[in-house]
Amino acid sequence: MAVRTLPPELEEFGLSEMTFWVQPDEVRNRAFARMRELDTAPFVPLPKVPMTKSKPGFYVLSRHAEVLAASRDAKRFSSEPTANSLTEMPVWASRFFGSMINMDDPRHARIRRVVSRGFSPRMLERIDDDLRVRAARIVDDVVAEGPKDFVAQVAARLPVEVICHLMGIPEEHHAMVLDRTNVILGYSDPEYNGTGAALDAPVRRRDVAVAGVNLVRAGHELFRLVKRLGKERKGGTGDDLITKLVNANADGESLTAQEIGSFFVLLVVAGNETTRNAITHALRLFTEFPEQKRLLMEDFEGRIAGAVEEIVRYSTPVIQFRRNVTEDCELNGTPLKKGDVVVLLYTSANRDEAVFTDPDVFDITRSPNPHVGFGGPGPHYCLGVHLARREITVMLRELFTRLPDIRATGEPERLASFFINGIKRMPFETGPQTR
Repeated sequence: MAVRTLPPELEEFGLSEMTFWVQPDEVRNRAFARMRELDTAPFVPLPKVPMTKSKPGFYVLSRHAEVLAASRDAKRFSSEPTANSLTEMPVWASRFFGSMINMDDPRHARIRRVVSRGFSPRMLERIDDDLRVRAARIVDDVVAEGPKDFVAQVAARLPVEVICHLMGIPEEHHAMVLDRTNVILGYSDPEYNGTGAALDAPVRRRDVAVAGVNLVRAGHELFRLVKRLGKERKGGTGDDLITKLVNANADGESLTAQEIGSFFVLLVVAGNETTRNAITHALRLFTEFPEQKRLLMEDFEGRIAGAVEEIVRYSTPVIQFRRNVTEDCELNGTPLKKGDVVVLLYTSANRDEAVFTDPDVFDITRSPNPHVGFGGPGPHYCLGVHLARREITVMLRELFTRLPDIRATGEPERLASFFINGIKRMPFETGPQTR
């Protein structure tokens, strides 16, 4: 079978190179739009990375319908052995990062069933007051310190504080948790992986080794922290998630120390980074489209739910997830072989002209809005979706009510990542406070 590689007009973008993923939105979206026009899913070759095993490349599922189909068919499009890495996960890393996100049922279903009790709408109602208090404190600190970097002062604080509160992580560990989260999701960014290498430089064995050591060290420290807390809370009756997970529920189910450690690494990484970037992109978007902000503030409570969905669609904090083909099949005209790798390109699916009218327009009144910013339908749909929506809502309400003139200034500094549509730093100004 001939492999359908990228046509010449797409090769110029260099989709397998990290330099592509730090380009402005319009450059990336132009490449995705061209990809959606192709008859079949294109194959993107992967450059060889020293000291790692990987497939020769991957097929890109760039259309909304393709992403939905693969998401629903977990039998043929498997999350094992890995769903969040384009290269194969080494054995030494699987101890810390082999969470349920890289599992299929029944293992995935069992762990998700146990942990989901901590993310029910009823559970989140109980922390609503805490969310508001934390958001108010963040704005208080911005007013006292003056605006410097929106990510550090605002967007990064709320998600990590809330997740640590849910898990029962003492406050003295919050800074460490945030720092190690940056290292894990910034694995491909020279600022966080410890290499300092230029993005367009050839990948060296030394750089891969340094990045790998830093990645494992970060995962190990998070793993060790929650494992210790789990031992201390075994047999306890506390209301935090660690206590609930180490002690059996009404059905006699609990998680092992290994499972809790891996789940915590997943939770702080996914729950912190994605919501952080949604909040950051929100300020950037409402600065770029002031008429949408005016529309929101005319009826905040009536329009914020739709605004959150549009923020997530338009910015798509999680760029893609990988799936592994388990049997020969065909998807939307593309023949696939057992062992092939496909990438669910959420950021492209959320701009699919076949589904969204004027997809490049930011419209908080868009309805319907069947975006895949929280993942596609199926067993791996985002577990923390209700929490993410609440955090974005509470933080924007506090910001726009108390600092109505807040706006992003200058160019945001992008995270170098195939995986997260991240912003590392973004300058901003606040204007006067209303109360």
